[in-house]
Amino acid sequence: MSNPVFFTSVGSLDATTPGRMFVLEGAEARHAVTVKRLAPGEAVDIVDGAGTRMTGKVVSAAPSGLEVECSSLTVEDRPEVRLVLVQALAKGDRDELAIETATELGVDAVVPWQSERSIVRWKGDRAARAHAKWESTVTAAAKQARRAWIPEVRAAVDTTALSAAVEAADLAVILHEDAVRPLRTVLEAWQGSAGAGPREILLIVGPEGGISPREVTKLCDKGAVTALLGHHVLRSSTAGPAAVVLASDILGRWTTT
Repeated sequence: MSNPVFFTSVGSLDATTPGRMFVLEGAEARHAVTVKRLAPGEAVDIVDGAGTRMTGKVVSAAPSGLEVECSSLTVEDRPEVRLVLVQALAKGDRDELAIETATELGVDAVVPWQSERSIVRWKGDRAARAHAKWESTVTAAAKQARRAWIPEVRAAVDTTALSAAVEAADLAVILHEDAVRPLRTVLEAWQGSAGAGPREILLIVGPEGGISPREVTKLCDKGAVTALLGHHVLRSSTAGPAAVVLASDILGRWTTT
């Protein structure tokens, strides 16, 4: 069974080496002690959310601080091909369910999209609260999945801003029920022609009512392509995670050596 994971701030593990003590403080320490009931001698992973993972054993446990002796420190590289889920805002927390599941499945970043047909609207103070809730959602999901990387929650975009992101991306795919080519075909063709180095794929999912024809045209004019996930129409909360699974398999992101 994998070790429980707790997060610390980015950079706080930089000076840690095997044999040294690290003290986890704050809410994560309190959760480790009062909820998880960690005790001396138990193994634990401390990660900084930016790829650094410390594995060690608990030396002492108190709500004020969890003292851990480092046994190993590793830095996990980002995937060469990064997956970004552009998730249209959706009612009933379906957008949050989508990013939660996609995080557990390995997505690298998520983008809230205020599409034309989105019923939910992020405005004023609500926008800041909603963005913070998305950040909390992906952090909790990354912890559940024992990830060393927390996906980035990028700024919310409207269709005009998304068009600019599409133009800058290495590949942008609109998941659309009227598409002709399967997502597998699109990804395999792109993979065969893509160059080396870090690249980024946008996976674009519409709201419950679907992406408007005008938006599809606007995004495709900037270089996006449409792709079909399967024979069935998936919910807004399901399409993105399903695409992350398929893309991760095709691109070899789940291959272990």
